[in-house]
Amino acid sequence: VQLQAFGGGLVQAGGFLRLSCVVSGGTFSRYGMGWFRQAPGKEREFVAGMRWNILGTYYADSVKGRFTSSRDNAKNTVYLQMNSLKPEDTAVYYCAADRDGLGYRDPNKFAYWGQGTQVTVSS
Repeated sequence: VQLQAFGGGLVQAGGFLRLSCVVSGGTFSRYGMGWFRQAPGKEREFVAGMRWNILGTYYADSVKGRFTSSRDNAKNTVYLQMNSLKPEDTAVYYCAADRDGLGYRDPNKFAYWGQGTQVTVSS
C-alpha cells in the first residue's frame, strides 16, 4: 500500500489550500484515514480522522471549523480542505491509513503513511 500526498505550498494567512492523498494498493474503501502534521521541533500531531464509512469524521480543536476532510472512494483519494489558514498551521502534513477502518487520533495506530507535503503560511 502506498500513499502519496500533494497540494502543499506557500500561502498567506487567511488563505486556503487543498491537500490530496492518493492511495494505491489494498482496499481503500475499508481504510480509516488520518491527517497529521509536524512542525519543526515539535511532535507529530493529529489534524483530522475519518472512518471507513465516512460517518465518523473528527478534527483537532485547533483546526475545527476551518479544515474539512473528505474522501472519494472511486478515486482512492482523501482530501483536506484548509481554510482561514494561520501561521501556526505551518508544518509538513502527512496522510495515513489504518487497516481497522477507524481513523484513529493516535499516529501509532496507522499502518501506512505518505511522504508528507509542506504547508507554509506567511503572516
